[in-house]
Amino acid sequence: MAQIAPVWLRRTETLEKACAVAELAASQGCRLVVFGEALAPGYPFWIERTDGARFDDPKQKAIFAQYLDQGVVIERGDLEPLQAVARRHGLSIYIGVMERAPDRGGHSLYCSLVYIDAEGRIGSVHRKLQPTYEERMAWAQGDGHGLRVHDLAPFRVGGLNCFENWMPLSRAALYAQGEDLHIAAWPGGLHNTQDLTRFVAREARGFVVSVSGLMRPQDFPADTPALAEILANSGPFLANGGSAIALPDGRFLVEPIIDREVLIVAELDHALVRGERQNFDLAGHYGRPDVTRLTVDRRRQRIADFIDETG
Repeated sequence: MAQIAPVWLRRTETLEKACAVAELAASQGCRLVVFGEALAPGYPFWIERTDGARFDDPKQKAIFAQYLDQGVVIERGDLEPLQAVARRHGLSIYIGVMERAPDRGGHSLYCSLVYIDAEGRIGSVHRKLQPTYEERMAWAQGDGHGLRVHDLAPFRVGGLNCFENWMPLSRAALYAQGEDLHIAAWPGGLHNTQDLTRFVAREARGFVVSVSGLMRPQDFPADTPALAEILANSGPFLANGGSAIALPDGRFLVEPIIDREVLIVAELDHALVRGERQNFDLAGHYGRPDVTRLTVDRRRQRIADFIDETG
């Protein structure tokens, strides 16, 4: 688990940093490395610090234009360097990105959690269902297409972005697919991870990896737009980390780590999942689909369907 800061509003440099950390994780024998929410090119810290809700404001338009320009276009191959690291080392990766999505016109950003498998393939792209508070000034609403889990033997791994981890039906959609290793991606903040990490682990009877970003004043490039406003009264941290790992019984395996960039390496024992499922399995013997069931629409939502002549 990589708790690192982005090179803010610089997509290429941030992804280069992620590649270097992934290489380090592989050198330590890791099979999975995970990064925080919106790592590339960074969380929209400017909004709450620069009067971000002001309508039709030239300053806000200019900052958003740069943010959009630095968004990750998966179809363009922006993640290929990270995919190459995955292929080279047989390493699976979760990374949070600001996705600039061509299938939605290319001019809105989606907070997406991307899974890259050990062969370097994009396994899923989960666009955050509901941005929180000021995020709605910069991020669009996602859909259910990426509510998927992946085999990483002996585990089945899935993930959600930030406050989605509070959404019981989104969690249930992953539990129903056999998830027993949950990745909770956060922009950074002990207040986010200190309680929910353990709660979700206890509910799911699976491992929960809460991976957070970090952001300090010195992590902003000198040419950052509105830098003085962003840093005014910010204190030493805009995001202080809080990455942690919880066991299937709800105890911490790794207690929250704050205030520093760090690669956290841990070995997870699947036998602990199997043991905890003996007395509670939410999607299995403790489920009652004859009484309560969940319907999940995993179609990718688009503004238009085009029907062209053929032949």
